[in-house]
Amino acid sequence: MEAQVIAREGSAIKLEVWVDLSGSMLMAEEAILSAVNEVGTVATQEALSRFDADGDPIVLGGVKWYCKENAAKTYQTPYGAVPVERHVYQRSGGGKTLCPLETNARIVRTATPRFAKLVSHKLARGVAAEVATDLSENHGRATVKLMVQELGAFVGGIAQAKEESWSYATPKLDTRIASVGIGVDGTCMLLCESAWREAMTGSISLYDKMGERQHTIYIGASPEYGKATFFERMEREIAHVKALYPTARYAGIADGAKTNWQFLGPHVEEQILDFYHATEYLTDAADAIWGDKLDLRETWLDSRCSTLKHDPKGIDKIRRELAAIDRQQWHTERRTKLDDCIRFFTNHHHQMQYARYQQAGLPIGSGVTEAACKTLVKQRLCRSGMRWKEPGAQVILSLRALVLTATRWAQFWKKIAQYGVPDLCGA
Repeated sequence: MEAQVIAREGSAIKLEVWVDLSGSMLMAEEAILSAVNEVGTVATQEALSRFDADGDPIVLGGVKWYCKENAAKTYQTPYGAVPVERHVYQRSGGGKTLCPLETNARIVRTATPRFAKLVSHKLARGVAAEVATDLSENHGRATVKLMVQELGAFVGGIAQAKEESWSYATPKLDTRIASVGIGVDGTCMLLCESAWREAMTGSISLYDKMGERQHTIYIGASPEYGKATFFERMEREIAHVKALYPTARYAGIADGAKTNWQFLGPHVEEQILDFYHATEYLTDAADAIWGDKLDLRETWLDSRCSTLKHDPKGIDKIRRELAAIDRQQWHTERRTKLDDCIRFFTNHHHQMQYARYQQAGLPIGSGVTEAACKTLVKQRLCRSGMRWKEPGAQVILSLRALVLTATRWAQFWKKIAQYGVPDLCGA
């Protein structure tokens, strides 16, 4: 027996449904899920009808609209497809039509807000075919890959279109924020024309006085955006955080790429070269010095990494030690490794005061930014065999940045509930 409404009281309804609990427990659970979805479709049909107009003329912006027809349309919901009779309006001179139900109920393409939210969240984490399978197997909600792709792309398009005009609140934290770490980095992804291009990722992390990370804002940009547009977005986020935490100490954390520091320099008080990036150069130096003497190599490397990290004068000691090594008789490759390390440590000396940074409670590693490269880009856009068109890549990055930054996904949907679904074609 299908679910049906048996009573109404104001905006509340009472539904009845029979559930067959025979067979195994798994069969009973499947029957329960099917019944729940039946209840959901009937209740959603009733809820949608509340947002429809009554057929009388309506005035919008001084223009009168008249009811053209009372037409049926099927809407996609978390519980199944729901047909609804709704009024469609048009101006006396013809032209485009207007459906008050879709505007008032915040319909996203042909989906209810909850279903659009569900699908786009899943698409941010997995490919469309996986999302369709998950909905069918775990939610009892049959759908097709194409609908998942189109709905997710539309939601991502909203997120992308509103990146400049919709601001998001940083969650209120119980502890005082003593420092803010700002990191930027690039990572490559494969485009449809078989070209590897650089996508940009950024992170803004809030730390307490003990150096414990309390919150992180993630920003991602596909190659089509370009670094200039990405840096503009980063600047807006930095300005937002500085307005909230004007007394915090701001530190830029990145590898040795010149463009990263050109951007970070004006926004931070401290420039910190990622400690683990520095140890990669020390590792090359250890290889050059000790070669296949593995025990001596490991002992030396552990000692110098500790010196670099904990000794206030560690960088100077290591530079002097490396410069004093006689390498005239070394072959070119071996000598180059050591020379590159010396040159790198010399050029970035001012960004490698790790003992002082730690004493001040500042982060010394760009692990958060490196993780952003992995979680924002690599885990989703660089799976085996994947190639992307640039607009599609940005849609996914926009969704993932909202999902991975705590509280922003919920805020995004609150804005849709408040302002409605933007007309992406008209603006």
